[in-house]
Amino acid sequence: MKINKRSILSLVAPFMILISGIGLIFRDNSRKIFYLPIGCMGIVIIFERVISRQLDRKNILKKIKSYQKVK
Repeated sequence: MKINKRSILSLVAPFMILISGIGLIFRDNSRKIFYLPIGCMGIVIIFERVISRQLDRKNILKKIKSYQKVK
């Protein structure tokens, strides 16, 4: 069975946020700061995907509209 790399990579960002949440809840106060960058990077990865998808959809819609005007 072939494993799709995209499916594995799509789980990385939520897993990073989960690790960060667990670390912030269960660690001592002095070591909680080490889990913030992991959570922030997970959130940034998710937002970057959302924004890139929205931009791609807008570009595709513009192309479709430009072809419709030509006819």
